[in-house]
Amino acid sequence: MQRLMDGYHRFRSHGWPSARQSFESLAEHGQHPHALVVACVDSRVDPAVIFDTPPGQILTIRNVANLVPPYAPDAAYHGTSAALEFGVRVLHIPHLVVLGHGQCGGVQALLEGPAGGLDFVSQWMSIASPARRVALACDSPGERQQMCEHECIKVSLQNLLTFPWIESRVRSGALTLHGAWFAIRTGMLTLLQTDGTFAPP
Repeated sequence: MQRLMDGYHRFRSHGWPSARQSFESLAEHGQHPHALVVACVDSRVDPAVIFDTPPGQILTIRNVANLVPPYAPDAAYHGTSAALEFGVRVLHIPHLVVLGHGQCGGVQALLEGPAGGLDFVSQWMSIASPARRVALACDSPGERQQMCEHECIKVSLQNLLTFPWIESRVRSGALTLHGAWFAIRTGMLTLLQTDGTFAPP
């Protein structure tokens, strides 16, 4: 906790003076982010750092392996779906990015099985079962891992279209969906192309 407090004090001393006007404007006028990013909880993959964006520019949803579940308006708890609804239906954000990354622990758990004693990871990762089936056709472990990371992005993009208020906005052109993958080791970002491959922007 002390590291967090030390960071806060640095922010108040050095970051806040230059950012104060921006924060005051956000407090007065509200937020109007131009992109919604579904990212992984992995501490090495921070969308605000990767896209070099100040507060107020992107709305971020983070969960294990950047997954979007299918539309299911039932009595269960749906944190990711609720955040999507807020971003799309309330804030009217025009761009939605599913951001995957290399060396994803959730994807590793999907491929190899989670560590023992975990209550939620297996069920959550079952959303991406189609990605696992595709990736298992790869020969090497490294290729299998990256293929599964790519395919998880595609699964999430497909599941986004099961939300009627996302599908209708995509069809009308009010919302554009994007897939992206970040390599932790190299810092390189690639984007999902129309042919299903990933290439640098």
